[in-house]
Amino acid sequence: MRSIGEMARDGGLSVSALRFYDRAGVLVPAWVNPVSGYRWYEPEQLEEARLLARLRRAGMPLADIRLVLAGWAGADTDLVRGLLDAHLRRLELGLSDARSEFSTLRALLDHRENPMTSLRTAAARLSVPAPELAAALDTVRFAASTDAELPMLGGILFDIEGEELHVVATDRYRMAVAQARTTGHGGPRTQVVVPLPLADAMRALLTGEEAVQLAVDDDHVSLETGNRQTAGQSLGHEFPDYRRLVHLPAGRRAHVDTATFRQALETGPVRASETREQDGEPYDLSVFRVTENGSVIVCDDGDDDQNNVAVNREFLLHALTAGARDELILELGTPTAPLAIRRPDDEGAFSLLMPVRLEN
Repeated sequence: MRSIGEMARDGGLSVSALRFYDRAGVLVPAWVNPVSGYRWYEPEQLEEARLLARLRRAGMPLADIRLVLAGWAGADTDLVRGLLDAHLRRLELGLSDARSEFSTLRALLDHRENPMTSLRTAAARLSVPAPELAAALDTVRFAASTDAELPMLGGILFDIEGEELHVVATDRYRMAVAQARTTGHGGPRTQVVVPLPLADAMRALLTGEEAVQLAVDDDHVSLETGNRQTAGQSLGHEFPDYRRLVHLPAGRRAHVDTATFRQALETGPVRASETREQDGEPYDLSVFRVTENGSVIVCDDGDDDQNNVAVNREFLLHALTAGARDELILELGTPTAPLAIRRPDDEGAFSLLMPVRLEN
């Protein structure tokens, strides 16, 4: 029999995906250890896992996949072919509709274009304290996108204005913002999107206490410290206007001990029935709320209080780590408003997580 790790490796599915498909009743392991809960699969289930992976990549709904796997196991080729053909027709119809809508949107964008000067400038040079830039990059790196379909989010925004440098990353579901002091930049506001490999190379150089030199020359970005330097091309995309996204309505605030809250999340319940997919990958949901006395409770499955907030648990754990403080502030508005994670001593560095709507 195959362990869940072996099945994930050989079947082209992640371990979390296999757990999700087990809970969904799509690909159920042959045996589950009653003590450890560890899943084991029969050898013949590998073919089903590979088929499932292909169908999911093709965007087939789980309900149809369940029927395809049943037909496949029963050698009902007519059923399988019929389901495949029906899904392909839906995809073709959806693509036709999408092309029409995007054609209209492009026309609207053309109409809205204006001759305002871009925030990109020909040249900018400034000094940044190495520890501050290192801390800023550590704060936002986890939120950067790795989706090849969204190249404009595949980097970290360096937003230079006055004597402040803001660094920003987002993958649509979460966003992180941090700042560092600068000197030497006397020009107008300047923005440049630094690709992730270059941002990581910059971070590797930030080991000292001295100031480093950051330079932007058109689409070329470099960082110099002592006799070491790293440089590369910026991303040729405009970054979303993050400033419009960070003005949140006032909400409830709760100071949390980071280690205690992390342990509550890691050992607490997840909403198995609320497990969703994000960019084709399943994820676990943590649900919590702030009580009247300001404490935070991680809720169980039966708790349906209207003030409960649900978020991707893995994203929240990443945000707690990036916060890099023993105590953090959770700021919650409505259950559908972004959750903010702030530092008590530096509220200019924070993360935003998009909530997930709970189904009644």
